[in-house]
Amino acid sequence: MKFNDLADDSEDTEHSPAQRAAAASRSTWVSVGVNILLTVGQISAGILSRSQGLIADGIHSLSDLVADFVVLFAGYHSKKDADEDHPYGHQRFETAASLALGVILLVVGAGMLWSAIAKLQSPESVPQVHASALWVVGIALMAKESLFRYMLAVAKRVKSSMLVANAWHARSDAASSLVVGIGIIGNLAGYPILDPIAALIVGFMVAKMGWEFGWDALHDLMDRAVDEQEVEAIRRTLIETPGVSDVHDVRTRKMGDMIVVDAHIEVDASISVEAGHDIAVQARQRVLRRHRVLNLMTHVDPWRRPDLDHAQVVKSPATH
Repeated sequence: MKFNDLADDSEDTEHSPAQRAAAASRSTWVSVGVNILLTVGQISAGILSRSQGLIADGIHSLSDLVADFVVLFAGYHSKKDADEDHPYGHQRFETAASLALGVILLVVGAGMLWSAIAKLQSPESVPQVHASALWVVGIALMAKESLFRYMLAVAKRVKSSMLVANAWHARSDAASSLVVGIGIIGNLAGYPILDPIAALIVGFMVAKMGWEFGWDALHDLMDRAVDEQEVEAIRRTLIETPGVSDVHDVRTRKMGDMIVVDAHIEVDASISVEAGHDIAVQARQRVLRRHRVLNLMTHVDPWRRPDLDHAQVVKSPATH
């Protein structure tokens, strides 16, 4: 899975959550249309041409279609405003959708493996495939590769890991069509067993991708941090804020495609509490503007200049 496709640019100042949701919806509906046509065409052609590999590829397209509706469902719920039960919003609906997508792929892949293994146990029952199946595979391969490139471009533009997952699902289907095409060519060349072998490989690819999607989503639900490059970019924004002397203990956790951040900032110990608070507010606003950060919690620590004698520091009386 290629979630690091989002790492090309750690800042996203151009797209609001509403714009990102609209882009996700448009690209997913395009995927729905393509997958409906492919599912009907591949399964129908697979039955008529007696190609188990093409039928397996059609089932893969059907799983894409189910995944598209999972994405649409999650996109609708994830843009709901924060409420009393969800003070940070509903962005993790996207993570839950990625987990559901992974489970769907894992189950579909396991079923395809089971079917292909059963066919391989009786190689004499493998029929000769009609040449028309090869044309259907070629059309499906071009359609899926085009869909992948379109969806990945949208995902990178609006920085949506859920769309990246769905785009790479489309690429996996393109790869599976390629494998099926090779199997059909082998079948037509006099090696019928290659068609169910192609179906077996497709089943393995689907199951593997389902495991990867589900495993990554599970880690995100357990508050996994974002990559070090993005953490460093947030830290740099904080330390460049006027009045901030240093930054430490920057911690992040993913909230869907957004990030929740905790950070300690150091400010001059001799300034007033109000001045320190204003610096913290400015630092927070800068981070929210420049990064895909949902919320930043800052802890203000006092910092004393090394050349300033301790006795010269004027301390405010403690309030109780």
